[in-house]
Amino acid sequence: MIGRLKTRLKAHWPALRLRTILFGTLLFTAALPGFGALFLRVYENTLVRQTEAELVAQGAALAATAEAWWPGAIPRKVAPDYRSEASTIDLRATPVLDDRPHAARATASPDPNALAVAVRIAPVFATTANTTLASIQLLDGNGIVVLGHEAGGSYAAIPEVAAALKGRVGTVLRENGQYSQVYAFEWLSRASSLRIHHVRPIIVDGKVVGAVLLSRSPRSLFRGLYEDRGKIIFGIVVIFGLLLVMTTLVTRGIARPVEALDRATRDVAAGTGSVPDTPATAAVEIRQLFDNFRVMAAAIDRRSRYLRDFAAAVSHEFKTPLAGIAGAIELLEDHGEDMQPADRARFLANAKADAARLSQLVSRLLDLARADMSVPDPGVAADPLAAIRRIADAFDGEAFVMTVEAPDAVPAVSMPGSAIEAVLSALAENARQAGASTAAVAVTVESGVVRVAVTDNGSGIDPATADRVFEPFFTTKRASGGTGLGLAICASLLAAGGGELSLDRDVTHGSRFVLTLPTAAEAGALKE
Repeated sequence: MIGRLKTRLKAHWPALRLRTILFGTLLFTAALPGFGALFLRVYENTLVRQTEAELVAQGAALAATAEAWWPGAIPRKVAPDYRSEASTIDLRATPVLDDRPHAARATASPDPNALAVAVRIAPVFATTANTTLASIQLLDGNGIVVLGHEAGGSYAAIPEVAAALKGRVGTVLRENGQYSQVYAFEWLSRASSLRIHHVRPIIVDGKVVGAVLLSRSPRSLFRGLYEDRGKIIFGIVVIFGLLLVMTTLVTRGIARPVEALDRATRDVAAGTGSVPDTPATAAVEIRQLFDNFRVMAAAIDRRSRYLRDFAAAVSHEFKTPLAGIAGAIELLEDHGEDMQPADRARFLANAKADAARLSQLVSRLLDLARADMSVPDPGVAADPLAAIRRIADAFDGEAFVMTVEAPDAVPAVSMPGSAIEAVLSALAENARQAGASTAAVAVTVESGVVRVAVTDNGSGIDPATADRVFEPFFTTKRASGGTGLGLAICASLLAAGGGELSLDRDVTHGSRFVLTLPTAAEAGALKE
């Protein structure tokens, strides 16, 4: 199910620009305080319940005072109960009743005992009302108001009063008929137009003799917001100002550099452009992306030139022997019957030699391809001294002497032993073909690398051609069957393992090649 949903979303997902995503993210972040205002309703409900709790506390104190002062009341002991009365109203669930109706005409006289209590408790009611701003009324057992607003009228028909006269404590929400908006945006508050009514019975000797009726508007949620409107507006301006600043920074640090790199990618792919300079305002990761792309573009350019030159060289190298073979076949076809046996044998020998050269070229090309495409083994570690000694033993003889000079301890290198042997064998064979009688191998250990210098006393390398010795197909021994791929293959073999093959041009007699091999410990540290 989740997979199908993801597939459907991917199919209908719009293509968004990076700037749109970044600006939308920043805008959403800036608007979070606005969305947080929606949760003010939870806080508003808490304020309503807090107002109810205050009315409950006031009603309990005033009812207890009336009970104590009621004529003929017998003082009673109340066991301590530390449990508070639970809230009974909720803005979301409690129904809101109409505005409280006016007191009806009383059909009986007020209770004299209630009037007597009203005289004594009137100062307490007045002080409490002035402090809490609540409307407080004292009712007798018949629901007649004996103290407070609409004194002399009857509230017996009001549901919460009727319930209280039966001994039940009650709190209701009613519309406030006298409400008028005071603060801006106060209309957003549901509690602004409501009033909380709390009724608590007065019980003397187990009988309900009256009730205390309290009412008050809940605490204003938007009063503080309105009073601090200047600070709020300033905060909004600051937030959106910072949004613009952050958008500019993100645009200059990410969006613009990515767009520039996108254009450069198309230009480089079309071969009509180059990678631009890294923008100074770009983020660190974007700068690294520019640098890496520049390295990649340079590598692609080098590889393209290499392939172009390689293709041209292969075409040239194959053209000559193929032309010779084709010419010999054509002559044999046209004049084979009239040709002398010696001439026929000479043409066949030339064709055979050209075919052998083609076969050798193909074989060496395969070796070069394997060397170029070889992948280094991250866990390889070989003893270079053992590989050197094996080659020295193989080439050491009467006509050609190969010596080895090395320290007692040589660290393992991150290079296959077979690659080291192949390179040394090729260098020794080249030296022997150049007329050398000796080849000295000197091993030195430096920081993180092992250097192997192979010096021979042969005819050496012409300084004019020294720059091209590692180029594929470059050879000065083409007449004797040289393909010009030996040193190129050696260089590729070492490069595949992180090594290097170089020519020391300071040697005046003979030639000197240097193998630079990374140690296994150094290669492991770089991978980590």
